[in-house]
Amino acid sequence: MAALDALRPYSPLGAVVVTTPQAVSVGDVRRELTFCRKTGLRVIGIVENMSGFVCPHCTECTNVFSRGGGEELAKHAGVPFLGSVPLDPELTRCLEEGRDFIQEFPQSPAFHALSAIAQKILKETPA
Repeated sequence: MAALDALRPYSPLGAVVVTTPQAVSVGDVRRELTFCRKTGLRVIGIVENMSGFVCPHCTECTNVFSRGGGEELAKHAGVPFLGSVPLDPELTRCLEEGRDFIQEFPQSPAFHALSAIAQKILKETPA
């Protein structure tokens, strides 16, 4: 609640809620959605993180965990599903080393997922 109070002077346009596909995370996010509704904070959409794993050798994305929990939650909650982001060791490495992931890996499935999500967020928020 304190974080939301601190943001109120900046008139946030809403919240992007992030979950992983696993049931425990989806349950936590369900409570976050309730919090957003009670406080009047618009939910721009839900993102499913850790949805698949990008092989660092061939860049193929494989589902090693469950998948679809975020999308199912979005349908149930009546909010937009913004997309799924796979685990990508190159993204992690770039973040840790301060390198530009977009410049270095523009063909990565993670980049394509993040780009598509960003476009959906831009559509959902006024300029």
